[in-house]
Amino acid sequence: MDAFYASVEQLDNPFLPGRPVIVGGLGPRGVVATASYEARKFGVHSAMPMVKARKLCPHEVFIAPRFERYAGVAERIREILLEYTPLVEPVSLDEAFLGLTGTEGFHSSPERVAREVHRRIPWEMGLSCSVGLAPNKFVAKIAPDRAKPGGLRIVPPAEIQNFRDPLPVEKLWEVGSVTAARLVEFGIRTVQDLRGMDPALLAAWFGRRTGARLRQLARGIDESPIVPEREAKSLSQERTFPADLHNLEEIRAEVRKLALALADRLHAHGYFARLVRIKVRFADFATHTHQMRLPEPTDNAVLITEAALSLLARPGGWEEGVRLLGVSVGELVPAEFRTIHLFAPEELSRTILELRRKFGESAVSLGPNSGESQRTSRP
Repeated sequence: MDAFYASVEQLDNPFLPGRPVIVGGLGPRGVVATASYEARKFGVHSAMPMVKARKLCPHEVFIAPRFERYAGVAERIREILLEYTPLVEPVSLDEAFLGLTGTEGFHSSPERVAREVHRRIPWEMGLSCSVGLAPNKFVAKIAPDRAKPGGLRIVPPAEIQNFRDPLPVEKLWEVGSVTAARLVEFGIRTVQDLRGMDPALLAAWFGRRTGARLRQLARGIDESPIVPEREAKSLSQERTFPADLHNLEEIRAEVRKLALALADRLHAHGYFARLVRIKVRFADFATHTHQMRLPEPTDNAVLITEAALSLLARPGGWEEGVRLLGVSVGELVPAEFRTIHLFAPEELSRTILELRRKFGESAVSLGPNSGESQRTSRP
């Protein structure tokens, strides 16, 4: 999808189409999640600090993200894609792979499917998309990027190398910034340069396994299968604060809010969690994490909140200030058999979550209790 979050906002608001729109955190420490193509003309891009984006385009429309809305639109798009193949692998809310091999008997050629998907999504959803078709995931990943916005790029097997050779090495999806910088140091700037390198040199520079993989990528070889469903491994909630937090009770209150939001998501997705983790980032950007395993998997809002708060219970002070707090859960399992907890009744947890969904996140919260340790410090 093209500039997905911003495009959805333009779709929902009749005053926004054609205007520069930036979606992201609106606070002084916020970052850009998505910028519309009108905004990108001014140099705004994803992951840019919002402060810089405002300087580049002070008259643009700035909007806080609405992830539930975006997820709903993404689910409808996924339903369209599933009409063509059961092999739909979501990469993110706005991107997916489709496996079309073997579907020719139902939908004609893959080329026809690509063209139909490219036509249907804008027609039915009112949103622009870019589509790439190639013999493997690796090339198909790059193809739509070369067609954005709103384009279609088909790369037949015979054209793979000509398509890839001029690309800079950083476009290879397994080549990070560090590896790309090292390749440039060795005079390797394009895929063609990398393809022509001696395998022994690549192995000497990057190790045998990485060197061999780099050579495969340069030659357009990728045998990665389509993975239609990915079980969630963890869920997380984080917040970066406009001003550093120093007060211990404020920090606890924020952890409660994050934990409740996380329990809400667990319940909505139909998962129990056995692992609870907190993340604390201080004013100097030092980041610390601590985790604990629960006796039984649960989505109980009270238990998850208490576990997160207990991870804050360390001797010491918070005088340096807290820039970011995060709570996450892991070791997720489908919510099937619910354990009855004597001191954290399910009825209480269920009531809390129902009230939050009906009246908003601020409708109910958990206050401090005698079970919280009074000795809390830097984890």
